[in-house]
Amino acid sequence: MAISSSSCKLPLVAVCQVTSTPDKQQNFKTCAELVREAARLGACLAFLPEAFDFIARDPAETLRLSEPLGGRLLEEYTRLARECGLWLSLGGFHERGQDWEQTQKIYNCHVLLNSKGAVVATYRKTHLCDVEIPGQGPMCESNSTMPGPSLESPVSTPAGKVGLAVCYDMRFPELSLALAQAGAEILTYPSAFGSVTGPAHWEVLLRARAIETQCYVVAAAQCGRHHEKRASYGHSMVVDPWGTVVARCSEGPGLCLAQIDLSYLRQLRQHLPVFQHRRPDLYGNLGHPLS
Repeated sequence: MAISSSSCKLPLVAVCQVTSTPDKQQNFKTCAELVREAARLGACLAFLPEAFDFIARDPAETLRLSEPLGGRLLEEYTRLARECGLWLSLGGFHERGQDWEQTQKIYNCHVLLNSKGAVVATYRKTHLCDVEIPGQGPMCESNSTMPGPSLESPVSTPAGKVGLAVCYDMRFPELSLALAQAGAEILTYPSAFGSVTGPAHWEVLLRARAIETQCYVVAAAQCGRHHEKRASYGHSMVVDPWGTVVARCSEGPGLCLAQIDLSYLRQLRQHLPVFQHRRPDLYGNLGHPLS
């Protein structure tokens, strides 16, 4: 769609694609190299995928390797954000919450850090992936993980207002509509998609979420084989509000860059005012604004 964009310099975001393993320190080293490269290339915000900290072999190992938000690993990312002077979307941290002693379960926590290393938002994944896909093997996230209790209001960043989600959340348009109506301009779905659902659903779901909300969609993904029991699809990408894929990672670990043009987003919403045309009198307030 031909809409003029602003002549001023547009904010640049980086999408990082990695292959996490059970080795937390090696994973941090890999992620830190990509974040430093993103900073060198001028990004103001870098997105890391779900399970950027580790991907374990089984639920027991997942619980053993998990940490609280105040633990050593988040301290390292805090220092990294300060060192690089950019915001970090940490797309899915295995968090031992305040109820760890009672539940012995964790949260899949999306953490947003600002350029000073401060935690500005935490969203705990609300839709857990308990599925059995033929050819991909069963997954039961609830074996080790508690669902989050609420959505997080969009957060103002140097690239725009970011609405936080995680992976399986993308299958629930109500969540994306709620974030968009609460002011989101960028939706982010850090993920670890499987090898069967990935080719079938990954791109089409991300493009659908972008088109229906008229938001940029940023999806940092895990890729490749993590260990003998698990592999991920990859194909990290950025989709613009028209549904066009404007950046995409190649195979293997690496990053891609995209400009965020909010003037383009606003013009598109003006030309195609779908949110003004909604009919809650007919089908209710799906995705009603957050309180």
